[in-house]
Amino acid sequence: MAMLPGLSDREVRDQQLAGNTNDVKLPTSRSYARILQENLFTFVNAVFFAISGVFILLQRPSDAVFVAVIIFSGVVIGIVQEIWAKQKLDEIALLNRPHATVIRNGQEVNIDPCAIVLGDVLVLRPGDQVLVDGQIVGEGRVEIDESLLTGESDLIVKVAEKPVYSGSFCVSGTACYEAQKVGADTVAYQLTVGAREFRQVYTPLQAEINLIIRILLLLASFLWLLVGISFISRSQTLNEVVQRAAVIAGLIPAGLLLAITLAYAMGAIRMLGQNVLIQQTNAVESLSNIDVLCLDKTGTLTTNQIELHSLHPLGIPEEELKWLIGDFAASTASGNRTSEAVLIACSGYAKPIRNEIPFSSARKWSAIAFENLPGTYVMGAPEILMKSIAVTDEILNYIDEQVNQGFRVVLFAHTEFEIETTLPPLNPLGILCFSDQLRPSAQETLQGFVKAGITLKIISGDNPQTVAALAKQAGFTDEVRVISGAELAQMDDAQFVQAARNYNVFGRITPQQKAQLVRSLRRSGSYVAMTGDGVNDVLSLKQANLGIAMESGSKATRSIADIVLLKDTFEALPHTFLEGQRIQNGIRDVVKLFMVRLSCVALLIFAIAIVSDSFPLLNKHSAIVTLIGVGIPTTFIPIWAQPGECQKRSLVRSMLHFVIPATITITLVSLTVYLFYLVSAALDLPPNIGLTKIEFNIPRTALVTILVFCELLLIPFLKPPTTAWVGGEPLSGDWRYTWVALALLVVYLLILFIPPLRTFFELSQISVQDCLFLGLVALEWGLIVRLAWRTRFLDRFLGVDLE
Repeated sequence: MAMLPGLSDREVRDQQLAGNTNDVKLPTSRSYARILQENLFTFVNAVFFAISGVFILLQRPSDAVFVAVIIFSGVVIGIVQEIWAKQKLDEIALLNRPHATVIRNGQEVNIDPCAIVLGDVLVLRPGDQVLVDGQIVGEGRVEIDESLLTGESDLIVKVAEKPVYSGSFCVSGTACYEAQKVGADTVAYQLTVGAREFRQVYTPLQAEINLIIRILLLLASFLWLLVGISFISRSQTLNEVVQRAAVIAGLIPAGLLLAITLAYAMGAIRMLGQNVLIQQTNAVESLSNIDVLCLDKTGTLTTNQIELHSLHPLGIPEEELKWLIGDFAASTASGNRTSEAVLIACSGYAKPIRNEIPFSSARKWSAIAFENLPGTYVMGAPEILMKSIAVTDEILNYIDEQVNQGFRVVLFAHTEFEIETTLPPLNPLGILCFSDQLRPSAQETLQGFVKAGITLKIISGDNPQTVAALAKQAGFTDEVRVISGAELAQMDDAQFVQAARNYNVFGRITPQQKAQLVRSLRRSGSYVAMTGDGVNDVLSLKQANLGIAMESGSKATRSIADIVLLKDTFEALPHTFLEGQRIQNGIRDVVKLFMVRLSCVALLIFAIAIVSDSFPLLNKHSAIVTLIGVGIPTTFIPIWAQPGECQKRSLVRSMLHFVIPATITITLVSLTVYLFYLVSAALDLPPNIGLTKIEFNIPRTALVTILVFCELLLIPFLKPPTTAWVGGEPLSGDWRYTWVALALLVVYLLILFIPPLRTFFELSQISVQDCLFLGLVALEWGLIVRLAWRTRFLDRFLGVDLE
């Protein structure tokens, strides 16, 4: 391809002075002001801050400070985490920012895309992104993937005077294009002005949790309405009404989303330590759901360092074959790793050509017609080229032998005819065998996937037997079941879906078939991750639930992937999948504790109002139950959570087996304790004298104590250290959770028996005998709820399987 002159330095300066540059900045994340605004000005915060203001008006500053500190601490942590996320997004945008190759003063120059000016001539090679709108100039010919703009997967051939649009990618060929629209006038800017901006995309788990929170918000609103009616119709003080409103506000788990956000943040930090860069918010959630991983052999099982292993001439001397393939590789305008390997082994010289058909993954062959040589030379996959060759048994046997040893085999041939789109009769000239070195950690990596419970599918454009041989060498433990792209092409949709499920090694697959395989696996109910590094993997990465790209891969794959493996650390993937499972398991445990606490308090509000015409808790009572029973434990649970196969059913259904028995039994036990102390206090009073605030506080203190005891006992039931605690959840064997529960029990007892702390939390003094009595009640509750879990009483009553 002849070099075009491009713009001169003076012409570039004139365009810059005229303002015709590509210097526009797309937002990569939210501003700091927006982060502060979205974390501070929420409905839940407004409710709590309003309650704090009323407490100040009622001259209860300790209550006001207590509420404000809890809310502000959550807001601060949320702001810090999201600022960290903003900075990481900005770094990712900088990391993935492409460079432009322009021709100026007759020479190629690499510049920042912002430095492109109107009229610049840019060079387009395989894997490059079109950076501005323009049209092809000169003699080049390229195939463009415009699917990111149009949604259509077909490649578009572009030659001189054909338009190209920013945001598309070059798949094959080389050409130049002239910039005709830059900056805000380009198609890409119009389409992506908001696309790169940070968006709060909730994962499936977060969506269910949001639903739970909204239901609780409706419940709280209903209770606030009842409290307001009660204030109007009965002789309750404003102080009592505000106390009740504050307790009801505690039913809205403001800390739950915060705990989840922190769990995701810790996971992202851990993964970054493994050289795994998270580009999408929901990538962590996706990792925990993956059950099928589709691998492209090149760059995953192998190092993608291709070497020419051997040459097998067919009818011509070996030296002649060497200079022919050397010139072929040196003259092609769309070089790849195969041509680079040929040039290393066989020196060649770039010669004038009159026609070239660049290599593409769909064709699986390329062709060059030299100016001074008759006919056309073709290099490509033997299965494709042999359709136009009279092949002898000797050639077939040799190819099969090399393929079964794991070599990549390429056929080199010649024809007297000019080639356009179809292959005429060919004369074979030689067989090239390439070796691709296996990754040193390939076998250990594959075993890691098996340990994570993930099914592997190896999908490649190479010969199926070559891929199968390399899979076996890499320690592929499953029975190898091989199928080719040609066989898949003969199947209808139903057969294709069945083949996608039943086979695990796919060879000679086109990019469209690769995307169809991923789509078929998803339709069959699998949660699919796809790895890739070439522009031919773009379609399949977009079809997968989770796209994973190599750092050394094309700009196209990195730009659409959810995860980028820095330094091409493929061996880190099994650890990454386990980390995703760890995060989701930890979050599900956190939600279970929150739901038991919230459900118990809500039921107690209704139950105690019905049977005793009183309100069960004060604001500080609710706060201490939340802090000791749920708040502090949930900071440790996500950190210590263990990986394991995540439950595929919905969050709500998976919680029922644990949450409902715990909630009902704790509520009944707590209600009984409250009524017992309430009746005892009433019996100690003279006749015709009502209960005072102090007497009401004794039953409330007993209620707080039994709630704390039961919630702390719930922690070892959630993560059973021994078989004695197994009932609602499987054996964990981890004693750390139990030690945290015991430490928190000591903390609560110190609050209960140290006068200043007891006074601050508005608890009444109770005797050691009362504490022992309540402890025995809690232990009895533990035996009852364990029996309910082990006998599956709730499951049998509802007639469903909740495990």
